[in-house]
Amino acid sequence: MRKITAIEAQRNNPNRVNIHLDGEFAFGLARIVAAWLTPGQELSDEKIAKLQAEDARERAYLQAMLYLSYRARSESEIRQNLRKHEIPETVIGETLEKLRREGLANDNQFAQTWVENRNTFRPRSRRALVMELRQKGLDDETIASAVSGVDEEALAHDAARKRVNRLKGLEWNEFRRKLSEFLARRGFPYTIIAPVVSRVWNETQADAQHKNFEDEDIA
Repeated sequence: MRKITAIEAQRNNPNRVNIHLDGEFAFGLARIVAAWLTPGQELSDEKIAKLQAEDARERAYLQAMLYLSYRARSESEIRQNLRKHEIPETVIGETLEKLRREGLANDNQFAQTWVENRNTFRPRSRRALVMELRQKGLDDETIASAVSGVDEEALAHDAARKRVNRLKGLEWNEFRRKLSEFLARRGFPYTIIAPVVSRVWNETQADAQHKNFEDEDIA
C-alpha cells in the first residue's frame, strides 16, 4: 500500500492534479477522477492501476470532444488523433465505442455529410469525392453508399456556373480552355467537361443578349 501525501493542482492545467505518494510525485489525474482522493489515503497497486486507466479514458474522451468541436470527423481521423496524444489502443477502442453510442462517431453519416457539403459549396466529381473519403479512412462500402446518388453532370454545371463570372469577356477558345482546366482540377472527366462547357458558354451568351435587350429597352 502507498499513502497519498499531497494532491496539487497542475500549473498549466487546472483541470488536472498531481498525486504524490509517500512523499514523491507519482502520476497526474483528471480532477474529476481524483475527486474522491484525500491526503493520507492509502492506495493499493490495483487501485492505482484503476485510477490511471480511468484517467486515460477521461483524457481520451476530452481529447476526442475537443477534436470534434472543430468539425465532424471520421473514426479513422479520431483514432489517429488519439494515437498522436499517446492514448493506449484499448482506451481508443473504448472511446470510439462511447462516441458511437452518443452519435458522435458515425462513418456513414460523416460520409453523407461530406458529400453533401462538397456538392453545395465546392462541387467535384465522383472520383474526387471517392479519393477524399478514402483519405479520411472510410471503407469502400461506406464510400460507395455516400456517392451513389452523385449526379456528375449537374455538379459540373453547378461548378462551372459559379466560376463563369471570372471568365466574362473571353473568346470561345480561351473560355473553353480555362473552364475545362478548372473542371478537370475538380476531377471531372472529359466526357462530362466538354458538353458542360459548351452548355455554359451558350447560357452566358444568351444571358448577355438578354441583358443587352433590357438595356436597349431602358434607353
